Amino acid sequence: MTSPRSFWSQIALLALIILVCVFPFYWMVTTSLKTQIVALEAPPVWLFEPTLDNYREALFEDGVLRTLINSIIIAICTTALALLLGVPAAFALARFEFRGKKDLWFWFITNRMVSPIVLALPFFLIARNLGLLDKHITLILIYLTFNLPIVIWIVTDQFRGIPYDLDEAARLEGASQFTIMRKICLPLAMPGVAVSAIFSFIFSWNELMFGLILTRNEAKTAPAMAVSFMEGYNLPYGKIMATSTLIVIPVLIFALIASKQLVRGLTMGAVK
Repeated sequence: MTSPRSFWSQIALLALIILVCVFPFYWMVTTSLKTQIVALEAPPVWLFEPTLDNYREALFEDGVLRTLINSIIIAICTTALALLLGVPAAFALARFEFRGKKDLWFWFITNRMVSPIVLALPFFLIARNLGLLDKHITLILIYLTFNLPIVIWIVTDQFRGIPYDLDEAARLEGASQFTIMRKICLPLAMPGVAVSAIFSFIFSWNELMFGLILTRNEAKTAPAMAVSFMEGYNLPYGKIMATSTLIVIPVLIFALIASKQLVRGLTMGAVK
């Protein structure tokens, strides 16, 4: 039985963890609702009259709305392509034996471990020589090279956990290999597919370095736009925090919608 002292210690520790996790978001949102003068007050002003001017100026005067649309297009296209290519590849790796399978699996795993900064200059030179700078398709293809291994990694493990007896039973009924994958294995592996989709979307949405290097205006993403506010000596803290809040909101909505599948996918491997 837990003693009262231990109980309150756990409550205090939990409150401290929540405070550390939540306070940066509280600071970001409240600063986005302050004027520049109030945001620069020292000590910080806790009670103030909120204003939406930072959101209005960021969205409609500084072009943040266009960069948010760019980020949504790039993140959704990258996620869709990663699933479209990654799920069949994962099924093949999980269900078939072929020459070079171990080498291919090793390449997928290690591909995600490469530091993106190592590839920044080669990607920039290739995009410049092909006339693909400041294009959506450039970022989609580059993000796909990093997200495809994640999808294959997670979904392959899910397919491996499905008993082979189900495949044999389906073959006896005359089902093709594609039918087995689509109607039997894929529904059972859906939690893993959802987890890989969430990770792929979040990584694509939050990526900054390639968005900063490979875009100028037309395909600029929201994180790159937020960084562009930090030029010069007069930093517009309210606009920066408003842009950051707008960047976080879609990720939270997407995670809440897929949270049920996310929990199932993350715990499936633990109880297998």
